[in-house]
Amino acid sequence: MTLELLEGMLQKEKDDFKRVCNRLLSVCFLCKSNAGAKSDYYFLLRHREIFSEYLEVLGFRLEINEEYGVVQLVNPQNYNRLNLKLYESIILLILRILYDEKKRELSISDEVIVTLGDLQDKYLSLKIRDKMIDKTTMRNSLNLFRRFQIVELLDRDLSSEESRVLIYASILMAVKVEDIKQAFDKLETYRKGGRTDESGEDTDEEADENEAD
Repeated sequence: MTLELLEGMLQKEKDDFKRVCNRLLSVCFLCKSNAGAKSDYYFLLRHREIFSEYLEVLGFRLEINEEYGVVQLVNPQNYNRLNLKLYESIILLILRILYDEKKRELSISDEVIVTLGDLQDKYLSLKIRDKMIDKTTMRNSLNLFRRFQIVELLDRDLSSEESRVLIYASILMAVKVEDIKQAFDKLETYRKGGRTDESGEDTDEEADENEAD
């Protein structure tokens, strides 16, 4: 069935299909609000049946949330998992919390933009440690999440607290409501003497490279 549908496509559509498939396999999310991914997002919606059938053969499932304007690639067998270090997991959780807080202040169409200062303030309020996350850890974590289309870095200089980070709606699918409770439970363990070394090397969290959660 998939081959028949593909054969019915124009050559340009076939080329676009291959490119979008490879993009999804690489970055996991397509966000309508991302200018660089918007056309791919709508292309996938127009051909969702072909994409779903093709990716299912490869062992993946498409999750499409048109309310959020996000497409997510999920691996039900939990292959291709990405290990998140402790501080990467914490920063991802903070991004989710800030997204919810900012979204309540904005209209539905407004972008959610926070600063590095917002991230550090929220981190300190969680009382995990009494000092801020170091700049290298913050920069590396945000660049990782940028790769998966969870955030966009609006300023090249990430050394200033005023540097801005745009949070995409994909954060809602990367970190679901039930994930937040589990994350807070784990943070409570860390506060009570769990492993909180500076690098987070010994406290890896697992995340699906095709879910980024």
